[in-house]
Amino acid sequence: MQAAQYADLDGLALAEMLANKEVSSAQLMECALQLAEERGAPLRALVHLRPEQARQEAAHWQARGPFGGIPFLLKDSGLASRRFPSNLGSRLFADIEYAYDATLAERFDAAGLIPFGRSTVSELCMGPSTESSVHGGPTINPRANDRSTGGSSGGAAAAVAAGIVPVAHGSDGGGSIRIPAACNGVFGLKPSRGRVPMGPARGEGWGGMACDGVITRTVRDTAAALDAISGYASGAPYAAPPRPGSYLDAVREQGAGRLRIAVWRDAFNGIPIADSCRQALEDTARLCRELGHEVVDGPLPDFDYGAFVRAHGTVLATNIVLAVDARLAVLGRALRDDDLEPVIRDGLDIGRGIAATQYVDAIQRFHAIGRALSQAMQGVDLVLSPTLTQLPARLGELALTGGFWAFREKVSRYATFLAFVNASGRPAASLPVAATPDGVPLACQLIGHFGREDQILRLAAQIERAAPWPAHAVTLPGR
Repeated sequence: MQAAQYADLDGLALAEMLANKEVSSAQLMECALQLAEERGAPLRALVHLRPEQARQEAAHWQARGPFGGIPFLLKDSGLASRRFPSNLGSRLFADIEYAYDATLAERFDAAGLIPFGRSTVSELCMGPSTESSVHGGPTINPRANDRSTGGSSGGAAAAVAAGIVPVAHGSDGGGSIRIPAACNGVFGLKPSRGRVPMGPARGEGWGGMACDGVITRTVRDTAAALDAISGYASGAPYAAPPRPGSYLDAVREQGAGRLRIAVWRDAFNGIPIADSCRQALEDTARLCRELGHEVVDGPLPDFDYGAFVRAHGTVLATNIVLAVDARLAVLGRALRDDDLEPVIRDGLDIGRGIAATQYVDAIQRFHAIGRALSQAMQGVDLVLSPTLTQLPARLGELALTGGFWAFREKVSRYATFLAFVNASGRPAASLPVAATPDGVPLACQLIGHFGREDQILRLAAQIERAAPWPAHAVTLPGR
């Protein structure tokens, strides 16, 4: 198989070729490694590559799971894997080694996904643009080189968009799967809280806001991956409702049943939405009607958005303190001036001054948002909203520079429809439904009821079949 053919196929198509013995895992890995060098390096999307180890694994791989044995990337988010170190996009956290595999890493393995490296992230996964200085420059968007690849799963989305892998690990604590999916013109689903395991070392991330998943080019690949990695792990503090059958079977159904879909056309606090994002929303709503669904105007959930932004920042700042202090204890030294990006450094100082009562209040606000969103979605199956309020940011606009609170305010006006969904624990997905005339991706978000990823995936697949995602050429910087 040639690398160009490999790059055009999704994960399940490659798995079918493996099952039919038309290609081997070793041949697929060679394609991925070639593209990692030709595309991943100039895009600055990959770190901790171990090509020889990957070649050995692929050569001796025993086919298993829905993907058989295709190349894969873990996010540099600290997901424990004995295969690779991690640096969480930070100089301070460079080259952390693991003596065990996270439950999710084991499930990726059982799904037939062979990781050969990690994908780049913003520092501590706390930025919506992957521009960590530790990478030697920003991760480049293969769809629009002057625009952000998103974050924190920016390297994962760039690698999928560039054809290096068809499926990549992502995580989402406030939009970190959906933002890069929107920026790179690929598909990204944030599962329900408790759907995908976080153990054994952690029970939750960021006050229950964070979860893991995948980024893919096709809806069916996400469905197959979620079938493989979802399910309760003994001892976990959260459990999503049992899934109603196979997600892959759901997306294969030609009809989604008649759904009632609410559309959110306005943002909290009068935050402006770009005309191009509004047009993508209207076009998607119209398509849903043409597919036989009922589309209605829906109310935004009733909560204080500004107070939520503050609560989210409070939880992030306290987590910075926890992570940095633990790392410094391991290193046995004090913090240095160049250890952290400016926003994270300021967040560390702010976090040290946050009282326990402020943290508890933040968590209570998260829980109240879950109830507010439940109220807003009464009588509808799904909500359709813009993913981002603006086009993907230009490089530098959302870099981790300046003060922590000013940065969080910028993020809140850009990814307005995303982080509060994390607070609610509900699933949501970004669909790459359109592009501007000059090829910049545009996306819409589907928000579902708790535990109903199947409804999101079924409708997303219906939309994908009726109006296939825009075709994008891979553009490398300087070429």
